[in-house]
Amino acid sequence: QVQLVESGGGLVQPGGSLRLSCAASSSIRIALMGWYRQAPGKQRELVADITHFGLTNYLDRVKGRFTISRDNAANTVSLQMNSLKPDDTAVYYCNMRPLLGSDYWGQGTQVTVSS
Repeated sequence: QVQLVESGGGLVQPGGSLRLSCAASSSIRIALMGWYRQAPGKQRELVADITHFGLTNYLDRVKGRFTISRDNAANTVSLQMNSLKPDDTAVYYCNMRPLLGSDYWGQGTQVTVSS
């Protein structure tokens, strides 16, 4: 069973930065890697994703502030978050979609943006 291990969440002041990382516990072929988030009382939404070939897609509200990257050899994905706003406060989830089979999800990491 593949597990995704996330790290990097925490508390940061508005305007600050955080970097989230996610690693798969075993070597699998991943077509799409991404980050989702869910704020209290809201639906989970896609923040950003990246294909095996490096094509990226971002939620409009984070464009220009967040950058997603991946290491195919290491099966890791990262999310660099700059100019954070209180509205970015949420639990962030790593997602990996293999070529075959169901998606894998991380356990979630809390990001809180507050002064």
